[in-house]
Amino acid sequence: MKRHAFLFSFGMVFIVFQACEHFEPVAPAENALLDGPVEGLSPAENIRFLKGDVAFNDDVFTASNGLGPLFVATTCGTCHPGDGKGHPFTTLTRFGQYDGTGNQYAHLGGPQLQHRALPGFAPEVLPDNVGFSKLTPPANTGLGFLDAVRDADIMAWADPNDNDGDGISGVPNWIVMKEYITARDGTIEHEGKYIGRFGKKAAAYDLHQQTAQAYNEDIGITSTYEPMDTHSGLLIDPEITDQTIHDVVFYLKTLKAPIPRAAHRDEIISGKAVFEQIGCAKCHRSEMKTGDSPIAAIANKTFHPYTDLLLHDMGADLDDGYTEGSATTSEWRTPALWGLGLSKFSQGGDYFLLHDGRAKSIDEAILWHGGEAANARAQYKSLTSTEKNKLIQFLESL
Repeated sequence: MKRHAFLFSFGMVFIVFQACEHFEPVAPAENALLDGPVEGLSPAENIRFLKGDVAFNDDVFTASNGLGPLFVATTCGTCHPGDGKGHPFTTLTRFGQYDGTGNQYAHLGGPQLQHRALPGFAPEVLPDNVGFSKLTPPANTGLGFLDAVRDADIMAWADPNDNDGDGISGVPNWIVMKEYITARDGTIEHEGKYIGRFGKKAAAYDLHQQTAQAYNEDIGITSTYEPMDTHSGLLIDPEITDQTIHDVVFYLKTLKAPIPRAAHRDEIISGKAVFEQIGCAKCHRSEMKTGDSPIAAIANKTFHPYTDLLLHDMGADLDDGYTEGSATTSEWRTPALWGLGLSKFSQGGDYFLLHDGRAKSIDEAILWHGGEAANARAQYKSLTSTEKNKLIQFLESL
């Protein structure tokens, strides 16, 4: 009798497990996710990737562990959910003059506005009559590949005098290198300045600078690299360890590149042809190659980001009146288009495109292009509805 009871109980448990399988969510396809490590990491590198993942996505800052007192967000992942693009709620504001003439608004909290504050503190407000830019946080994936591109390649793509007469004259952003940065092999120096490649205006030299500044300016966390308290302007003890900074940098370097979807469908292939035909690929380069890297999984790899890492004059409509490094107010670094079709899934279901999220669709983002991109925009406007649809399907497949 007991044996029959056991078999009955076991059978009921099995039925329950079988029934539960019908309610389990289906795992998303790998090409539908931006998170995840690049292939080929060693066991030790995978462990370090996970440590950086925890620091980036799980560490929440409060008053007890260094938050603020002025800040924008309380975690890194708040601004980059699922390692994708941010939402208007987490959009940053940068203001003032921040170039060779100096930041004229440093005493008012520039260049970044910390618009949130702990109880008892007043958040910053934007000064009157100052140029500023709204910056929607970008996706993080594939950054290690961009970091490993040779300076010589970036210089080869630049055409400051438009020698080929195509109306495109991309230039690097020449920036002053932070004292804590170790230059890459093959770094090119020009009059004491170096090529920036991260940020909306390419004002950060590498992911080390980008990470240390983000902790400091976005969360109000000091480190040995960025020790100034954004509220008092005083140098204070580090609130985060060097090891954590390095783990997050490693995590960002080893996030996989976005995986294209449906690349072999006829309409996607046709859309790519339209993309190239109307001149989009002149700035959004489809192919690059990394140089040497201490991370073997990234070294000497061909990849497809759809950017040239250069600044381009995008015209009066995208001129916000803010500078960084040698970038003028209307110049923006060509954003990488890979992962574009997944953007809305980290943005609450809707697109918020361009540097400040103003464009609510890919079509609208293209129509905002001006300056060096004016000819490509004109050609886009002349396309048939079928051609436009194929182009947008291609972009959404990246």
